[in-house]
Amino acid sequence: MLGTPACRFAEVRETGRAGDLRHLDFTTGDGATVPGLYLPGRGEGHPAVLYCHAHGNRYDIGMREIYEGRPALLSPWLGPLQAAGYAVLCLEMPCFGARAVPGEQALAKALLWRGRTLFGQMLAEQAAGLCWLAAQPGLDGGRIAAMGISMGGTLAWWLAALEERVAAAASMCCFADLATLVESGAHDGHGIYMTVPGLLAETSTGRLSGLAAPRPLLHCVGLADWSTPPDAFARARGELLAVYDAIDARRHLAFHAEEDLGHAESPAMRDRVLAFLAAALA
Repeated sequence: MLGTPACRFAEVRETGRAGDLRHLDFTTGDGATVPGLYLPGRGEGHPAVLYCHAHGNRYDIGMREIYEGRPALLSPWLGPLQAAGYAVLCLEMPCFGARAVPGEQALAKALLWRGRTLFGQMLAEQAAGLCWLAAQPGLDGGRIAAMGISMGGTLAWWLAALEERVAAAASMCCFADLATLVESGAHDGHGIYMTVPGLLAETSTGRLSGLAAPRPLLHCVGLADWSTPPDAFARARGELLAVYDAIDARRHLAFHAEEDLGHAESPAMRDRVLAFLAAALA
């Protein structure tokens, strides 16, 4: 369905620095360039965060979100993650920033014609980033979390489902049952990047996220968010809880829901994510 082959970057080179933040270019096996931002951690055996940037129809932002922020965030995440002592990697996804051409519609359609998906390409690149990150000097490759908001959160929890090397994942503003969204028509608010043909005939949001069990997961939502309405969140939550309960792992699963919150991060949500990362990566 995804067309996501095992992916490792063939080459990486540093293209510049801004303080401690390193600008990198990763080269894929087919010669494509994937820009990235890397913040080294402190000391020996430090943990790391693979930060996945969001969409928001802001193709100009891309990986700059990590240090510049975006409208849906309270503020950039780089500072709090650095203060916590984490190494941080953020990759520029296809169609964003320096990779804005071809655009999302054109690239997604071309990949579908070739039996692949844009979401699959994104996940393959994130998996390659995870592999590179785990091998960095001084870093504990067994303590890497994935996180993000909106598209970034979706990439984070999917990656946790597909990659055992993700020790924990935190998502914001994205966890909802897809079949329920399709029934209401709310799925049309998502970009075409997220289309995975045949997925709902095979599984559901909750059961797919459950592939990460028993590793720690946190899903944060606003129930006034068009992308995580109460019925879609409840169905996904119930199915995911059932997976963790079946293996007596509920203690590793957490949710944060705010009744009147839309598609945005709240102060309480940020506090919850930071506390979750601290516990999961201790």
